[in-house]
Amino acid sequence: MLRAVEIVKREREARAAAEAEVAALREQLSEQAQNAAGEVQAIQREKQAAESQIAALNQERDAVRQRVERMLHQMDELL
Repeated sequence: MLRAVEIVKREREARAAAEAEVAALREQLSEQAQNAAGEVQAIQREKQAAESQIAALNQERDAVRQRVERMLHQMDELL
């Protein structure tokens, strides 16, 4: 009888330890998911900033191209 009580006691302790480990792992997983979501948002912001910068550079390139074309046209008229 005493042995059965010991076995039940050990099993309860093992179950409590397993439940605590599961809770800790769930918390860790939740933190990792939150970190991943934050990283995704940061990457999306960086992507948007890069796309805006590319658009601005393309506009600047087009403006420079138009000025050069006008200058070449004026040079052609002078010759």
